[in-house]
Amino acid sequence: MRDQRSGVSKVLSEEISRLCIVLLLFVFSFSVFTVCSGELIDRVVAYVDDRAITLSELNEAFDKTRKVQPDITKREVLDTMINRMLLLNEAKRLRLEGKSGEELVNEYIELRVKAFIRVREEDIEDYYQRNIEEFREAPYESVKDKIEHYLTEREINNLLKKQIAGLRAKAYIKILIREPGEKEGS
Repeated sequence: MRDQRSGVSKVLSEEISRLCIVLLLFVFSFSVFTVCSGELIDRVVAYVDDRAITLSELNEAFDKTRKVQPDITKREVLDTMINRMLLLNEAKRLRLEGKSGEELVNEYIELRVKAFIRVREEDIEDYYQRNIEEFREAPYESVKDKIEHYLTEREINNLLKKQIAGLRAKAYIKILIREPGEKEGS
């Protein structure tokens, strides 16, 4: 009886081994077939430090931006995306808090840019005097706030451009696409 059982268990063991081999071959051939027949889902168009920007992300941002600014190029949108990523990374590095990426970037601009801008009364008056024709003889007091706002925004943009240039200089940025007519290395 014992010999019968060991014979049966030997046969079962051989059958299980064959089944495992067939199953492994099936899984292997399926995975090879999947890899060989795979299709390109998306393409990387740029790297910013350890993050990739895909073609679909660029196209989505480009489509949204074109609705507001029809003459913008994909390269300009890509540069804006890169700048935003750099500002977002810097805001996170500084441990700023915000519910969204937009809030983080705004918080960064408030603390690291706007906080350092002061428009002097003399600058406002000087701008008014140099551009008096634009104001059509409107009294200084009635346009003072508008001028101050304009000069503040101009200074924010200038300082922000400098900060972005500094962040770009420290970051690893690799752009993998070119606009039509753009030469290699541009």
